[in-house]
Amino acid sequence: MHGWIILDKPLGLGSTQAVAAVKRNLRSAGFGKIKVGHGGTLDPLATGVLPIALGEATKLCGRMLDASKSYDFTISFGTETTGLDAEGEVVATSDVRPTVVQLQQVLAQFTGPIEQIPPAYSAIKIDGKRAYDLARAGEVVEMKSRAVTVYQLKFCHAELVSASYLEPDKSDTQNQVQGDAPLSSVTLSAHVTKGTYIRSLARDIAYALGTVGHVSMLRRTRAGPFSLQGAISLDKLNAFGQGAAQEDIILPIEAGLVDIPALDLSPEQARAVQQGRVLTGIAMEGGLHWARGADLRPIALVENIDGTLKTVRGFNLTP
Repeated sequence: MHGWIILDKPLGLGSTQAVAAVKRNLRSAGFGKIKVGHGGTLDPLATGVLPIALGEATKLCGRMLDASKSYDFTISFGTETTGLDAEGEVVATSDVRPTVVQLQQVLAQFTGPIEQIPPAYSAIKIDGKRAYDLARAGEVVEMKSRAVTVYQLKFCHAELVSASYLEPDKSDTQNQVQGDAPLSSVTLSAHVTKGTYIRSLARDIAYALGTVGHVSMLRRTRAGPFSLQGAISLDKLNAFGQGAAQEDIILPIEAGLVDIPALDLSPEQARAVQQGRVLTGIAMEGGLHWARGADLRPIALVENIDGTLKTVRGFNLTP
């Protein structure tokens, strides 16, 4: 059993609990003990794409952690909380409410390479301890700024203080007027590098608008090559554990490799890669590839460096 289960993680479920649910359902479905790991933590208050690797696919978890991610998130203006989310205690308030016009003027500041300070309530380790453990213990946590990249940041929709709803890209007179109306919240879509904290991004956008805010909704829509279109619900996972068909539940290991090119090897070359030998003289582009044999079975994750092919991670997949 090697491959991926892409879970559309529900609200309130932690990543570790999601992994436990996969293990439980695999056992119930008769698959016995299988190595399971996830490809990127998703907070209990967040929903969406959580790639869960099975068997040899767990060797790709590190690569999945390094992959870019996409999120939809809502910033509620007027209150800032300890965790920068809907669960924390209020630490700052503001009566200032921005408009759509003001928002669109500042979004460019947060696109491209930026510096951000992660939330004190995060899993980052400080002197060997998790930042959120220190923060919960009442200690003052000094978080260091880090460089991240926001590839894309788009306006989705907004809620006005008057509780009327504003959709983007409308040209009618009513919405032109509403563009100058104060917002109670705004929903944005972001494509970011690894290590980007959406809660920090929301905080900093609010600051740039002269107010404060917190994330009241966070949904991951893509993680590396995986999107919501291929994700399954927890109910569907549980149904699989109770005997439902495996179809569309477990994706092949190569589903996590579709964003890099495949490299077809001869039987002799395949044996060399499986034995960890370095190959030279193969006509191919530089960078990462996934090598496969005549049966199209993944053999290894390999890298071409100046014409020399080296194995990064080998896969022990029997025919």
